[in-house]
Amino acid sequence: MALAGIELRYLVDHITERARDYYVSNIYGVDKNSVLFKLHHTQKEDLFMMISTSGVWLTGVKIAQTEPNRLLKRLRGDLLRFRLKRIEQKGAERIAYFVFEGFEKEFVVVAEFFGDGNILVCNSEMKILALQHSIDVRHRKLGVGLAYSPPPASGTDVLKLAESDFALLASSDIPSAKWLGRNMGLPKKYVEGIFGIAQIDPGTVGRDLSGAQIAKICEITTKTIHDVVSGNHDAAVTETDALPVRLAEECVPVPSFMEGLDRIFTKGIVERGRSIRSGDSEKVIEELQTRLDEQQRAIGTVKAKSDSISRVANSLYDMVSRGITSIRDEPALAILATNGARLATEKGVPLLLVHDEKIKIDPDSPLQSMASVLFDAAKRQSGATRSIEAAVARTEKKLEEARSKTDAQMRMEAVSHIRKKGWYERYRWFYTSDSMLAIGGRDAPSNSAVVRKHMDEGDKIFHADIFGSPFFILKKAQDLPVSSVNEVAHATVCFSRAWREGMYGVSAYWVNPEQVKKSAPSGEFLPKGSFTIEGQRNFVKTETLRLAVGMIPHGDGHALTCGPPDPIRIKSICYAVIEPGGSEMADAAKKIKIELSKLEDAAKEMSIDDFVRVLPAGKSQIKETGRGDAGA
Repeated sequence: MALAGIELRYLVDHITERARDYYVSNIYGVDKNSVLFKLHHTQKEDLFMMISTSGVWLTGVKIAQTEPNRLLKRLRGDLLRFRLKRIEQKGAERIAYFVFEGFEKEFVVVAEFFGDGNILVCNSEMKILALQHSIDVRHRKLGVGLAYSPPPASGTDVLKLAESDFALLASSDIPSAKWLGRNMGLPKKYVEGIFGIAQIDPGTVGRDLSGAQIAKICEITTKTIHDVVSGNHDAAVTETDALPVRLAEECVPVPSFMEGLDRIFTKGIVERGRSIRSGDSEKVIEELQTRLDEQQRAIGTVKAKSDSISRVANSLYDMVSRGITSIRDEPALAILATNGARLATEKGVPLLLVHDEKIKIDPDSPLQSMASVLFDAAKRQSGATRSIEAAVARTEKKLEEARSKTDAQMRMEAVSHIRKKGWYERYRWFYTSDSMLAIGGRDAPSNSAVVRKHMDEGDKIFHADIFGSPFFILKKAQDLPVSSVNEVAHATVCFSRAWREGMYGVSAYWVNPEQVKKSAPSGEFLPKGSFTIEGQRNFVKTETLRLAVGMIPHGDGHALTCGPPDPIRIKSICYAVIEPGGSEMADAAKKIKIELSKLEDAAKEMSIDDFVRVLPAGKSQIKETGRGDAGA
């Protein structure tokens, strides 16, 4: 599917509106042609924007990476934490400019959606810093260090059509549909749809059209373009295309053009990825099969040599029975030749050649002694056969594993749906044993956000009695259940510096919202994420440092959370209890994912980032795993 310029105009306007004030929180490689931007807003749900050589769209899925993307490292280095300032399109050209700003810098990602497509990273002066592939043609040159130059503009700007733009159609001597596509730059699907709606033969030469027919073509073309650009959509998909307006009879309605694009473009990326994975696996299988064939041929060759040597050894005993005493006698030489053997000398060393195998002998020794030497040589060949047979068994096992892996890859779901997250999931959060929501800050900015944006009357605010503690809020805690108070106090301590430094016996305290002052006393300064607490503090001592990572049912899917072990066991399908020490966060996250995946297949679909995100800062070690009450 090729993205049309009028479709791109709608996408640019729509994504610009949706992504206003969002910043880049992560960038994922998908394949060599596609990157996925995770856009974050402090008060709105995350957006996922795919930029590919085929188009740009907001997606509801994540696609497993199938091959490296050469721009990924550069994009991450330049754009992480940058705000998406605006998206632009020049006229109806199939080029989008994504402008990112932050830290007093500005970068422009240029995406070209024509031909083979291209993605470029430029600075604010449009100097190319990196690009997917260089171009050196007659009308332009693209390369690192050069100024970006777009291709020559096409003729008519279809976004500013007027009746006068169709005047030349009346004198055209080519089919009218061909004229419309060529002069208006519209894809074939739109041209065919316009002529179908107008009920005019697309093969009619322009000069043979009546004035009424030309007016009708103008009217339908203008309306179609306006509907596409303005979002007046009746979206549908075919097997290979997404349509913002209904242009084909054989199509399936979809809720939105964006969803249609997501479906069709994602399908193309996934199929290409499967082809890549399949091709890599087939190459491995082919190499293993070639190795196996060679090993099996080697077994046949070695067995043939062993049998030949044994026949010659037996022929020596036959010579003795015939009264032959020397291997140099003419009858002995004739018998050797019959069995494919002969005497030879190499560098003064006497040899018996059996086919191409050289066996050192003493021609003056008794024939029985020479036969014994030959039988030993035949045994060595048999030993080599056993060694090769063991190698064959290993290769056959690898071949079976490779074929099984290929089958599994072809069955593997390469796409995972992006779950819509609750507002509280941008913070630390869990539900207490009493099903009360507790949220806490991850760092100074989120600490500030938790208190300033989400502290309400009736909540309780928790803080550990240690520098480097998060603020936790127990929502709607008027009744103040003892179990929930103890659990939130426990979490507040565990997510503080106490975990990283293994400090046991730290206390936390809770206060009411009116005791939390968001500004410093006169003449004093409060660091970001800090607040002044006035009045009585209600202390709760925490004896242990233990948390549990749990996978809980959440909406239509599952979510990971981390909190005190008791409430996590109650709410989760499966869980892992952790304590300080052991592995760094990334390694601990991998180990926890492996253990939970043994208990629940859904854990396999969750990313390592999801596991890292819920862990406390510092090292962690697994002490216990099991199925929670929600998974019983």
